[in-house]
Amino acid sequence: MVQKYQSPIRIYKYPFELVMAAYERRFPTCPEIPVLLGSQVLREARSADGAVHVVERSCRLRVEAPRLLRKIAGVEHVVFVQRNVLNWRERTLLIDAHNETFASRVVVRENCSYTVHPENEDWTCFEQSASLDIRSFFGFESALEKIAMKQYTANVKRGKEVIEHYLHELVSQGISHIPRWTPAPVREEDGRAQAGPRDPGSLEVGGPSNPPTPAPETVGLDGDKLDADYIERRLGHLTPVQESCLIQLRQWLQENHKGKIPKDQHILRFLRARDFHLDKAREMLCQSLSWRKQHQVDLLCQTWRPPAVLEEFYAGGWHYQDVDGRPLYILRLGHMDTKGLMKAVGEEALLWHVLSVNEEGQKRCEGNTKQFGRPISSWTCLVDLEGLNMRHLWRPGVKALLQMIEVVEANYPETLGRLLIVRAPRVFPVLWTLISPFINENTRQKFLIYSGSNYQGPGGLVDYLEEEVIPDFLGGECLCNVPEGGLVPKSLYLTDEAQEHADQLRQWRDTYQSASVLRGAPHEVEVEILEGESVITWDFDILRGDVVFSLYYTKRAARPGPREPGARAGGQLTDKGWVLGSEYSRVEAPLVCREGESIQGSHVTRWPGVYLLQWQMHGPPSHVACSLPGMEDVLTALHSPGARCKLLYYYEVLASEDFRGSMSSLASCTSRFSQLSAATSSSSSGQSHSGSLVSR
Repeated sequence: MVQKYQSPIRIYKYPFELVMAAYERRFPTCPEIPVLLGSQVLREARSADGAVHVVERSCRLRVEAPRLLRKIAGVEHVVFVQRNVLNWRERTLLIDAHNETFASRVVVRENCSYTVHPENEDWTCFEQSASLDIRSFFGFESALEKIAMKQYTANVKRGKEVIEHYLHELVSQGISHIPRWTPAPVREEDGRAQAGPRDPGSLEVGGPSNPPTPAPETVGLDGDKLDADYIERRLGHLTPVQESCLIQLRQWLQENHKGKIPKDQHILRFLRARDFHLDKAREMLCQSLSWRKQHQVDLLCQTWRPPAVLEEFYAGGWHYQDVDGRPLYILRLGHMDTKGLMKAVGEEALLWHVLSVNEEGQKRCEGNTKQFGRPISSWTCLVDLEGLNMRHLWRPGVKALLQMIEVVEANYPETLGRLLIVRAPRVFPVLWTLISPFINENTRQKFLIYSGSNYQGPGGLVDYLEEEVIPDFLGGECLCNVPEGGLVPKSLYLTDEAQEHADQLRQWRDTYQSASVLRGAPHEVEVEILEGESVITWDFDILRGDVVFSLYYTKRAARPGPREPGARAGGQLTDKGWVLGSEYSRVEAPLVCREGESIQGSHVTRWPGVYLLQWQMHGPPSHVACSLPGMEDVLTALHSPGARCKLLYYYEVLASEDFRGSMSSLASCTSRFSQLSAATSSSSSGQSHSGSLVSR
């Protein structure tokens, strides 16, 4: 595979003639370039008027490679042949170089050019390109490629420093101006003797003639090329290889992409996301550009206006910047009714809102770059999780969140500079377990998580935010205008309850299961736990009637019989003869669930065995969850015209090896919503290892 390098345009703020004088001081030897052992002029020629000077040199370069590789190759230095064409009239120097050592095994070509800046004739531009093709090298092709690229890029950086060194040396010696070349007066007989103008490349030189070598294109700052000062000022410090990748990908887009060319900052993000692997970054960027075109992202983001529900209840917004000048976005996730928002505006509207936040973030980065005079390409996100509870683990909401993460990761890579998570409750590890596999490893390394009040004091927010911008709700003095969120009223939901239930049954059939509960005929789900410390999570909606939810544990397997794996709607899995406290025990206090409520909860198991999730119709207090109903009760209920309860439910088991967080406690967290306080406190009292949260 041929490796290519393309430099940005480097600008010397000196006239061309002075730069050429500095360049000539590099020969025949240069103490500033230790790898250059020496050089020798092979051929030299000038045009009749002296405007064109052609020099061909042989340069010996020391091999900086492991001793074993040098011993196998049998060389301590390599020879390059360099051909320079200096045109004083046009004020250009074109350089072509190739290797002479191992030319049959390795082909190295380099083209350089010095030209006058198109907008300032007292400045000089330099551009450089090279290619490396290793055909065979004693089985060390890969090692040689890495060594060659490392040494070459180091020499590229050093080359600019050497020219600047000799420029400063010339100025210190009082040489700050060299007159431009002017043609000498031509006598009449000299004019007749000249056969006509000759191509500089065909000038006669001593020794055998060489075919002309293609010269690199003349550099022009016409907007299609990047200069090094612009990169340093607007994009930040890049290594020579990174600069080359950016220029090559940008050039490829200009030649092949028919739409609008992304900004350089945007292209650079995709290169960083793929560790500057050019082909992978190009594939990722092309997929993103196709996605933007297919979904008309540019148009929609320009015309997007969030619905009133989002403006009032979406608890997120921009708030000044962090200590590094990055725009700061605050998200009070624990105060946000994600389920209510999805039902009020739909998943698509939420996605567009998230995309508009990312688009706005990029604009703010550009603005801060101009404001602070240094490159700022990412923003900081501060997430407050106070109030986060099992209600936020509503399965469709988590599924929508994962889809949003996938879209953002694919189309807005490397836009998040830092994520500060504060007041993380005990339920946070469950959410983190669900979403972390979908987050890129580079992004996960930017997460800083604080539980309780650990964010206060040294090592906390003060390390990343100026004290005067820390929000008031986190103990700071700055008034934060981010909406506080809260429960979305059901009157704002998109559809009525009946239509909503029908839509849920249709859209969630792959995730949720439906069940009917009759009086005396509970619905039970058997969950087998093979190891002691696992987490059972559940999420269910009561569509009709009132039910009582309980969780039981037994070491004995449930009564065998033909049924679907895990559960049977309207069926009982246990025997009437089982005695509470003997054959089975209750591990979750009975919870009365009213029609229209959504219940989320979890339980950290202490022992392996069988756990039974049970829903039964709510009856008189004396009957609630006092015992497991028998078969006669079930048959009676099935043949009676009594009331029927309906529910949608989902459960999941997180194994201990997959659970990233503390297994010691997952107690329910009291919601910040005033309407939920009573239900939450009553359902979680006395439960140190489990809990359910009721949402109305």
